[in-house]
Amino acid sequence: MIIYYSAKNTIEIRIREETKMMKKFTAMLLTGMMAFSLAACGGSNSASTAPAEEKAEETAEAEEEAAVEEAAGEAEAVTEEAEAETANVTEKEAEAPAEDGTTFTVGFDAEYPPYGYLDMATNDYTGFDLELAQELCNRRGWTLVKKPINWDNKDAEIDSGSIDCIWNGMTYTGREADYTWSDPYVNNFIVIAVMADSDINTAEDLAGKVVITQSGSSALTALEGADLAQLRGTFAELQQNPSYNTCFTDMEAGAVDAIAVDIGVARYQMRNNPDKFRILEEPIATEQYAIAFKLGNEELRDQVQETYDEMLADGTVMKIAENYADDSLPEMLITEK
Repeated sequence: MIIYYSAKNTIEIRIREETKMMKKFTAMLLTGMMAFSLAACGGSNSASTAPAEEKAEETAEAEEEAAVEEAAGEAEAVTEEAEAETANVTEKEAEAPAEDGTTFTVGFDAEYPPYGYLDMATNDYTGFDLELAQELCNRRGWTLVKKPINWDNKDAEIDSGSIDCIWNGMTYTGREADYTWSDPYVNNFIVIAVMADSDINTAEDLAGKVVITQSGSSALTALEGADLAQLRGTFAELQQNPSYNTCFTDMEAGAVDAIAVDIGVARYQMRNNPDKFRILEEPIATEQYAIAFKLGNEELRDQVQETYDEMLADGTVMKIAENYADDSLPEMLITEK
């Protein structure tokens, strides 16, 4: 605040000096006018000029005091405004933790909506999981680094330390011993997507059909497991592709008949391509999503879990999920441990 009080004093001193000069000038002017007036009336004694000079000086002094008071008021207003602004900034800084230099690198599939994808309108990566990660970093004072990865290489990425975690619709079910995990936070369903005019209506109708899924996906894991061995055996072929977007493109082109896919991805495609796709009523598998960390990295897992639990308790997780209500995320969210 020193700078504002110094400014205030400077204003007062400058105005006092200027008004002293104005006082002398005003006194001389008023004296001359009174003398002229008296001369015009026939009076010319020196006694009559003294009161005039005194009155002029009093007027000048009053003007000086008024100017000084006005300047002091302005300086005080500036000071109060600066103090209020400083208090406001201090309060805001207290609300949000300062960044501590820690980066939190999240590996994700950039073609896996609604969990992680490129928003063409903003040219930025976003999605349910990335929004959760950003909020978590804001609370911990970390800097979020979003790193798109080839899903087939996710294990190499996390083992090498190039990413801190996989937070992108990562299936926990059946992989419990492969990573250090957060608590599961989403219930997921593996469904079959087909063209809207397809004659495939049930899983039994997949017999003799070409089915495709994303390589390294939970859908592939489910189809290769013992529980779905019989169903898989009825397919004419089970193909793989690194990108679910390409899977849907291939189905549109007639290269494949159906896609085994997470329900969130299927609903996103249906929402963005009205009347083009549909999903079969019964899912072929159920599972849970969790955040995967390098096996043994319990320290980072515990930090993330602590802040995520706070976000869940205060309603922030559900609020973010509601941004993806069209993809049924509020209903899929696990809200109790």
